Amino acid sequence: MDYVSALVPPVVMAVFFIGLIVTIVKSQGGDKKAKEDAAVDAAIARAEAARQTGPLPSDI
Repeated sequence: MDYVSALVPPVVMAVFFIGLIVTIVKSQGGDKKAKEDAAVDAAIARAEAARQTGPLPSDI
């Protein structure tokens, strides 16, 4: 019976991990995808604009 008690925790953790991965994959896309993509695009645009303007005179 020691082998059963040794195998239960890894099996339980594997089941929860698989459930987590399935949940993450299922939550990608759909109506939330456009909102997430817009937020990422806005952040990239802000970073690109900051990079193109260069350092501020107060930063020099």
